[in-house]
Amino acid sequence: MSNQEIITLNVGGETFTTLVSTLNKYPEARLARMLDGSDPEFRVGNGHYFVDRDGTLFKHILDYIRNGQLSLPADFFDYPGLIREAEFYGLPKLAELLSQEGSRPRLEILEVRFSVQEAHGFFRLFCSQSSTVEMLASRISVYAEQPALNWNYPHQGHKPMAPVPLLRPSHHDLVFQCGTDYSAGDEFAARYVTVQPDERKLINGTNVLGLLVDILLKEGFRLISTRTISAEEKVECYTFERVKRAPVLIGNNGDKAEHTFIHPKKHGRPTRKR
Repeated sequence: MSNQEIITLNVGGETFTTLVSTLNKYPEARLARMLDGSDPEFRVGNGHYFVDRDGTLFKHILDYIRNGQLSLPADFFDYPGLIREAEFYGLPKLAELLSQEGSRPRLEILEVRFSVQEAHGFFRLFCSQSSTVEMLASRISVYAEQPALNWNYPHQGHKPMAPVPLLRPSHHDLVFQCGTDYSAGDEFAARYVTVQPDERKLINGTNVLGLLVDILLKEGFRLISTRTISAEEKVECYTFERVKRAPVLIGNNGDKAEHTFIHPKKHGRPTRKR
């Protein structure tokens, strides 16, 4: 490989080294036209090309040109700046994709409100993404003992159970409870909660809360605050957040661009789902 095939760019003080053939992958883009010296925005000095642009954002531009796709980090949020740079370098398809709502990571907020009144635990879950509430609703089950038959079944595992539907005040809310209810006089009814994939039927609200927190952390949420909403009613609020990764942006030499989500397989290479 000759030295003429290797090119060094100084972008706003940051230096990048690449191949001429890499820049020519998008012949209509500005970096390809830079090579013939016809673009006044680019200056040549000491054998390097210099352009007075944002070097931090340029690494994403070069990554897109090199690989035909762009995978931004989860904490990247300067989309207006990257769109501006994509337009400057003559990559309209990339700028168009970055402008679309689906190309950006989404911040998801979830709240768990928990209170204990006597032997009862009350839960209300709220999430900014209704799909997450649907996922939790599919994993949470509530079972109630049949009070009239309780005393005939000394072991909890043998007591007859009836499923209790979860309450859904809205698409973003989920309400349920667990514990023992003495409101039926001498006969008591107990409500148990399971949260898949855990198979245990839990009656203690604190145990259910601990299991919920553990599952949310495994789902990629992080706990950002805890606070008491009502000291008199003993209502505690746990707030979580999760950043959903942006999709990989695919471009085929400037002719076509689309969103692609990369899903890892258990074995072998990752698979793509469009």
